[in-house]
Amino acid sequence: MRPVREYVADPSTEASWHLLASPQTEIPFEWHYHPEYELTLTLNARGQRFVGDSIADFGPCDLVLVGANLPHAWSVHDRQERRSPLTTRVCWFSQTWVDQLLAACAELAPLARLCARAARGLAFPPEVALQQRDAILKLAEMSDARRLPALLDVLVQLAEVSDVQELASGHYTGWVETDPHNARLTRVLAQLHERFAEPVDIADLAARAALSVGAFHRFFRRHMRMTVTHYVAHLRVGRACQALIESERPIGVIAAEVGYANLAHFNRQFRAIRGATPREFRGRFRPLR
Repeated sequence: MRPVREYVADPSTEASWHLLASPQTEIPFEWHYHPEYELTLTLNARGQRFVGDSIADFGPCDLVLVGANLPHAWSVHDRQERRSPLTTRVCWFSQTWVDQLLAACAELAPLARLCARAARGLAFPPEVALQQRDAILKLAEMSDARRLPALLDVLVQLAEVSDVQELASGHYTGWVETDPHNARLTRVLAQLHERFAEPVDIADLAARAALSVGAFHRFFRRHMRMTVTHYVAHLRVGRACQALIESERPIGVIAAEVGYANLAHFNRQFRAIRGATPREFRGRFRPLR
């Protein structure tokens, strides 16, 4: 699934970073990316969090930092307290913002380390999310001038957390369309994401990259740290995970929809990638629907 480039709206010409604090009744599933870092606090919701090639469930107090140009989406299945609203706070800030702060204030060096780690996406432990919840919620009540040091305080404290879960795998490099030097790889990945359910035509992909078939295999493995077949399997299984969670369609139907004519082969690849059978995976999230 090809991510959509999101343009972060600027709510205030006086602010150097951006805060989303508007009421929400739901979080739409929107697979997207943007060059800004994103710190997201999600409260009173349960569901699935998609970051890069990571798919993980999240609970009622979830705090995540997503790196620049890292595709992500949230899929909410239920509220912990049905009578209480779904609450999110999203803070966006750019690499330029970080660089300017570091140039002016050497004491903020931990912020650079935090942002470097965020390239793969970071999920903070629930107890850390609870500790930071009130500080992040109060940002919406502050003036622009007071928000800046308050956000920096939150980020510096997060930089000191050691037991953080890195989300995307080590070989995941974000959405390379943002890098003009990877134009040929962008053409190949766009084709794979748009037609992942179709049989893979290596000759066509090689032609899109303007390479021979042999050179294309080496090129793809060098840049993506896996074979084309392995990459497509991850795309198909990722889409199957979404369908298993969000629908009651039979597993065989979902397997066919994502490109597997043979159900046994689908089950083997799903288990190899997700560590569980499709039936076991779906069973984990039935209480969330």
